[in-house]
Amino acid sequence: MYDPVRLEVFRNLFSSVAEEMGMVLTRCAFSPNIKERRDLSCALFDEKGELVAQAAHIPVHLGSMPFAVKSALSRFDFEPGDMVVFNDPYLGGTHLPDVTVIAPVFWEGKLCFFVANRAHHADIGGMSPGSMPLSESIYQEGLIIPPVKLVKRGKLDEEIFDFILSNVRVPEEREGDFSAQIGANRRGILRLTEVIERYGIDAVRDYAAFLQDYAEKSARQFIKRMPAGEYYFEDFLDNDGLTEKAVKIAVRVKVEDGHLVFDFSPSDDEVEGPLNAVRTITISCVLYVLKCILPDYVPANAGIFRCVDVVTRRGSVVDARKPKAVSAGNVETSQRIVDVCLGALSFALDFVPAASQGTMNNVCIGGVESPFVYYETIGGGMGASRYGDGESAIHSHMTNTMNTPVEALEFAYPFRVVRYEVRRGSGGGGRRKGGDGIVREYLFLEDAEVTVVSERRRFAPYGLFGGSPGARGLNLLVRDGKEEVLPSKCRVKVKRGDRLRIETPGGGGYGAE
Repeated sequence: MYDPVRLEVFRNLFSSVAEEMGMVLTRCAFSPNIKERRDLSCALFDEKGELVAQAAHIPVHLGSMPFAVKSALSRFDFEPGDMVVFNDPYLGGTHLPDVTVIAPVFWEGKLCFFVANRAHHADIGGMSPGSMPLSESIYQEGLIIPPVKLVKRGKLDEEIFDFILSNVRVPEEREGDFSAQIGANRRGILRLTEVIERYGIDAVRDYAAFLQDYAEKSARQFIKRMPAGEYYFEDFLDNDGLTEKAVKIAVRVKVEDGHLVFDFSPSDDEVEGPLNAVRTITISCVLYVLKCILPDYVPANAGIFRCVDVVTRRGSVVDARKPKAVSAGNVETSQRIVDVCLGALSFALDFVPAASQGTMNNVCIGGVESPFVYYETIGGGMGASRYGDGESAIHSHMTNTMNTPVEALEFAYPFRVVRYEVRRGSGGGGRRKGGDGIVREYLFLEDAEVTVVSERRRFAPYGLFGGSPGARGLNLLVRDGKEEVLPSKCRVKVKRGDRLRIETPGGGGYGAE
């Protein structure tokens, strides 16, 4: 039996380890995408690879990281000082730019925990700068790194590191970001070791298990209070990036005694373009939604995983098979998976919010005259709920990043941000108003290559309970004084003096006015 006071102490101790890892990674990274936008995640796992605690970072990273740790655990005999690096989406990753670094924690010669972090690198090779191409195969998207020991007994494997850096654009920036990831894990090992020294290995391991059991028990109690039944919802992606066909994402949620089943079998088949999602992404989305509806006191760990089953159809757009392209499944399809899950749950829970912007508005910019690669996502409107209006100009759901500061962007890259403002009136109407989106406009100071991967340009974010949908997004290229509407997914070459304007969607409204 556990002491409830000690349970809360350990909950915060474990979380603080992951949070401090994130601070080290943020402060030591070279790229603005990690340093400023904080596109990173850190977590702590037990010796079996089960999630113990996580920092408040990126949901799409964190839900899939246990699969990454277990994938590494199945392939290696770990020794103190080892670190495994990999990014393969089909082995527990998300998409290739998200690179995971995993390190074991030993005590008195025995493996007892793992620390891990995942960071989005601005480029990992592939057919276009930013490694977010309009691809037909994963082999076009960048360097695929299988689980490999980058650090062996505390020593960096220079040959493997050189191989990775030789396949990416701007290797100096990648070197700095990888070094930051390694440093973050070392800090996590240090802090967790200090916790073990203070409380003893038996107490630390016991309370890691107690926290998982507590999360399971608390989650089941909440689910038991939900109305039993089956609830269906579907929504659509604008297209797959290569064709104009809309892509259906659908879920059937079954609520039974203390258990949830999310069945995505009605979703469309795999698509030609990069909007496919691997199964681990779908699981990440479900776990994020579950955490959203649970009370705040329920910790986010492996315990809540025990309360849910995720059913996917192999070969569907939410459970893709290698070598299908997946670069945008992580960033765009994940958002629509969340939308349909919340939409289905709205039939059972009236506090579920209307749809948020439903896209990450990915922008990749690569140099032609000078070597640089820039990547960012842009926030938008959040859906309104029973509790109030939706927030404006904010990242929501499967992205939890910051907006890149204009000063940091302009300091590092040859373009300027000439407009950055709230897109007034873009939120859906209703008793509670949806949040407004963002207008962000870039002026290019030299020729560049741009890839935009966005959504909700065709299908608007839905409102709930009589609320109106939010405004759809819009991508515009301004050249020689003329405006050209760009597709939701496109790759364009821009010249000095051109402007790219991204107008992001608003959130849906809640309740009839």
